[in-house]
Amino acid sequence: MVLGPTLIASLLFVYGFIFLTGWLSLTESRLMPNYEFAGLVQYVELFDNERWWTSLKNLGIFGVLFIGCSIAIGLFLAILLDQKIRVEGALRAIYLYPMALSFIVTGTAWKWMLNPSLGLEKVMHDWGWTSFTFDWLVNSDMAIYTVVIAGVWQSSGFVMALFLAGLRGIDDEIIKAAQVDGASLPTIYWRIVIPAMRPVFFSVLLILAHIAIKSFDLVIALTAGGPGNSSSVPAIFMYQFSFTRGQLGLGSASAMMMLVTIVAVLVPLMYLETRSAKAMR
Repeated sequence: MVLGPTLIASLLFVYGFIFLTGWLSLTESRLMPNYEFAGLVQYVELFDNERWWTSLKNLGIFGVLFIGCSIAIGLFLAILLDQKIRVEGALRAIYLYPMALSFIVTGTAWKWMLNPSLGLEKVMHDWGWTSFTFDWLVNSDMAIYTVVIAGVWQSSGFVMALFLAGLRGIDDEIIKAAQVDGASLPTIYWRIVIPAMRPVFFSVLLILAHIAIKSFDLVIALTAGGPGNSSSVPAIFMYQFSFTRGQLGLGSASAMMMLVTIVAVLVPLMYLETRSAKAMR
């Protein structure tokens, strides 16, 4: 009786709308829904759309760099704090602070800082470094990397917290035994500690992949998908075609492809983790 209302709400407002979106992707819906079945015409149009492929390319660049850099920086910070330094509490709060901000705030703040006429470039010019240039925000070839910078800045602290919790869960006796055997600290972390944190890596990778695939607010606030379509991602594509271009069927098809991408990432990871857990038993 307690779980019943939540279960019904989830079935209706999550899986029900997933089903509805999937059906709309099989229709010729334009500005308003049209429930007449039309086959895979929207998917054919989607894969013939150059903007869709640009969005997928940008998602690939953003996803790989965002996940890789967040894991590397978060793990480094976690190992640093795991040394039980005096100011650990203050540093942990500083590193975690960006996660308290919404992606809209993060995108807006970084947009000011990276704006050539307002931010970093202007400051360096005011200090006398007139030859300094940093115009990535308005450079169509580099705009997607500004999204990576902002995303990594916000998420690294959260990743650090997860890794730090994993590090604190490892038995100190194992580390002490390795030290007695003459292993150096880098070797201990590389050969013993990090492999023991496999479940934490799985969780971090899953969370970051989900954030990357559905990224919308950060991109909207920072670049709005521009210049042109150079930093557009699938979520931007879906929103624009569904609600501003009056092509609801095409937008629904792109939404279903995003769902398929998430499932394609989630299922193999869960399978590998489950198989590894069984092998360890």
